[in-house]
Amino acid sequence: MEPSNHCEPVMTDVTTQWDTMFCDRTKCMSSSIIREILKFAQMPDIISFAGGLPAPELFPIREFEEASRHVLNTDGERALQYSLTEGLLPLREALVEKMGKYGIPVGPKNIMLTNGSQQALDLIGRIFIDEGDVIVTGAPTYLGALQAFKVYSPRVVGVPVDDDGMVVDELEKVLTKEKPKFIYVLPNFHNPMGVTLTLERRKQLVRAAAKYGIPIIEDDPYGELRFEGEDITPIIGLHKENVLYLSTFSKTLAPGIRLGWVVAPEQIIRKLVQAKQATDLHTSTFIQMIANDIMQRGILKAHSKVIRTAYGERRNVMIATMEEHFPAGVTWTKPVGGLFLWVRTPEHVNTMDLLETAVADKVAYVPGSVFYPDGSGLNTMRLNFSNATPDKIREGIKRLGRVLEKAIG
Repeated sequence: MEPSNHCEPVMTDVTTQWDTMFCDRTKCMSSSIIREILKFAQMPDIISFAGGLPAPELFPIREFEEASRHVLNTDGERALQYSLTEGLLPLREALVEKMGKYGIPVGPKNIMLTNGSQQALDLIGRIFIDEGDVIVTGAPTYLGALQAFKVYSPRVVGVPVDDDGMVVDELEKVLTKEKPKFIYVLPNFHNPMGVTLTLERRKQLVRAAAKYGIPIIEDDPYGELRFEGEDITPIIGLHKENVLYLSTFSKTLAPGIRLGWVVAPEQIIRKLVQAKQATDLHTSTFIQMIANDIMQRGILKAHSKVIRTAYGERRNVMIATMEEHFPAGVTWTKPVGGLFLWVRTPEHVNTMDLLETAVADKVAYVPGSVFYPDGSGLNTMRLNFSNATPDKIREGIKRLGRVLEKAIG
């Protein structure tokens, strides 16, 4: 009989205590409550307004199939090969043209493709934030940004956000006391509030940041999802030397392709490239080529029009149903684009505590406190209107209205 090469496992009473092996940085990591709440969406009969999810029934699946076949048939070897960390030049050139229509002055050397704009947030934190540094965000602000930055142990200072966006007067008060590494802002259809920073406040923000020598991180995942009104000049269009701009295909094409980009001065792009090389070498060549093909054939522009129309209708349905079924004392924002609106309840209603009751009544939302750097905003919630059909929105808002009625008393 031939000797076996199979070895029995070594028997020992010693087991590695993995919890003692993690580095200190992991203490700053936490799970996203939104990801936890999304588990509710898998429960039978739950109507979820919790996720920031596009409508899956509107995904351009056939167009993706055609683009995939075309890319593989015409340039398959390049599509399946390694590529530049910065991203494919044809796609960066297409993005230059696309952003130029929104008043964003940029060249291919100012762009780096990322695995969703979430990766861009992490890379920005990696190259800018030292432990103890101050960064300024809105209060509330995007939870994913708080998660990305928190890993690098900054001190986060929140500035109030109202129906016209970040309150820049309050920001200037902060800047007289603090020297932050950067100001993080979502100017268009803010996540979680759905509000838009006015042009006058954008100008005021640029002046304040320049006065104190503080860069601005402009996160714009929803800018193309405007239902009404005119586009407002991006912040980077007002002062390109002092602004890093982030955007993504997740909200216009599909989040599953994990494709975003960052725009910045060349010296910043070079440092971001170094950070990204240590992370994943580059973003998928295949996915970049598919996205470029879709853009070149005009599919992105046509599809964006389809989803703007659909999401505008769903927003209208949600607001109309809230007006009919939400009790007195509850107010909400009226976004002109994006995926979300923001609800305020009377002060005594804690929406985190109320969530369990809501889920029992088969409806889910995100408690607003998770979007605040200091955990305040206990009487607020975020609702997503893009992911549910109009009929489900009507039923879900009716259920939530009953929950709020009982809570308010």
